[in-house]
Amino acid sequence: MATDAPWQAIALRKQAQRQSRIPSAWLLKTPPLTSILDVRSIPRTSGILDSHELSITENYDATSLADAIRSHQLTAEEVTIAFCKRAAIAQQVCNCLTEIFFDKAIERAKLLDKEYERTGKTLGPLHGVPVSLKDSFNVTGFDSSIGIASLTGKPAKENALLIDILLEQGAVLYCKTNIPQTLMALDSDNNVFGRVLNPRNKLATAGGSSGGEGALVAMRGSVLGVGTDVGGSVRIPAMCGGLYGIKPSAERIPYVGQENGSRKGASNIGLPASVGPIAVSLRDCELFLKTVSDARPWEQDPSLAYGLWSEQGSIERKPLLGVIRQDGLITPLPPVSKALDETVRSLRSSGLEVIEIDAPAFKKCQSLANKFFGIDGGNRMFDLLEATKEPLTTWLSTRLRRGTPISLDRLVDIHAQKVELETEMLKIWRDPRTGRQIDAFICPVAPHPVPPIDRWNGVSYTSSFVLLDYPAGTLPVRDFREEDLNCVLSDSKPLGSWDKINRELWDEKTIDRRIYLNTTLSVQVVAPKLQERRLYQAMSLIDSILQMKSIGRAKL
Repeated sequence: MATDAPWQAIALRKQAQRQSRIPSAWLLKTPPLTSILDVRSIPRTSGILDSHELSITENYDATSLADAIRSHQLTAEEVTIAFCKRAAIAQQVCNCLTEIFFDKAIERAKLLDKEYERTGKTLGPLHGVPVSLKDSFNVTGFDSSIGIASLTGKPAKENALLIDILLEQGAVLYCKTNIPQTLMALDSDNNVFGRVLNPRNKLATAGGSSGGEGALVAMRGSVLGVGTDVGGSVRIPAMCGGLYGIKPSAERIPYVGQENGSRKGASNIGLPASVGPIAVSLRDCELFLKTVSDARPWEQDPSLAYGLWSEQGSIERKPLLGVIRQDGLITPLPPVSKALDETVRSLRSSGLEVIEIDAPAFKKCQSLANKFFGIDGGNRMFDLLEATKEPLTTWLSTRLRRGTPISLDRLVDIHAQKVELETEMLKIWRDPRTGRQIDAFICPVAPHPVPPIDRWNGVSYTSSFVLLDYPAGTLPVRDFREEDLNCVLSDSKPLGSWDKINRELWDEKTIDRRIYLNTTLSVQVVAPKLQERRLYQAMSLIDSILQMKSIGRAKL
């Protein structure tokens, strides 16, 4: 008789542990019907949150919560309890959490309230604000298993640097969120915790690898979450949830103190990941980036660049924006192009100058990025999986293989190619007609709308800016509409295999287009390297114009 592989028992134990950390009073009496695809209203109808707690979790962003706590309109304790309750509900309908520490969070919130009452001073800009974290961040006393069985039962002995900074600035940390196995998929599914579901539409992907973070924020079980991005892993879940998300340059926010399944130091010779916020408002992204930058993290992490928030660039008094409509590898599907066109028209009609950017080097980025992703052959990750006889998930099983680490000569060669490509791409930041500097440009986040589960096609529009180390952010434009279903697919010859597969996501023979209803169309905004404040200002300008033009902004 065959016995179960060790990973299966581990997964059951880990799931039971997670369930035990949700108070019984916060459990749904009955799960929602499987036919209900949009579950964002469940917290309101569950009876678990009272009217005050519903107001706290639905009518505030992180910035206004901090203001309300500072002005004594709210206490850290009541805010924390409200978000712990809502996160517990989100877990039950979206499977978005991994580690739960509600008790510790409420205890900390009480201490923050007492200290504020005693001293009359807040601890920092995030005083009393609940902040959720991607599973990969080390938090003392809790696993950073990243959904791999052999990494469970090994609680972190110390916090990641960013965790200490957030605590020093007054944040209340209360949970960690679900991710894909290996962190190398655009749909968040693993054998230990299971699959994250998109609360806007459970048939659509929640994205990855910060998919649990995106789902939790979309449920308003959090208003400010922290993810990581090495291929699109902040920007893609933000798009899937109709949220804001920013990937800074890699040297801006501390990444040290994370579990990512690779050897320590590997990112120094590959493509380093960035840490960034996923939030319900753009100003909350600024709150996070400013708070961390002004804490002078480069004094504790040698991999970071100097730069207070005020020193991270700014747009010109008369801004010049650019638009890149496609990357030369995958043509955006009609609704994506339509949303980009609408955005450009809104900007131009408001008096803003937007020029078309020709970037022939853009098409070279993805193939070079792919060479960096496989430099170690994935051997440590496969060692971790094989330790408990854990298989790859279905999607990864046909895409990931143990390989041979890249040779030193080959590694040097691809780094040389990277420098050459980075240099070539610098040309896009000047208007060739006038020589004026382009403040930022907009382009798609992806070549398709939010797709069905496990059907994300290509990451060239996001991973290219990891390769180039440009800060980039997702900005929601509007909800997908019924009229968008009638957009016509071009009958031109596909640009290549990726483009051919992408067209299947709009071809009525291969997909029911109605899957895209109740999802959000977004654009990506990009700025030069280490110019995060400049990026934020450009995004804020675009966001304010879109809201003023009222072209159908997505509502949380």
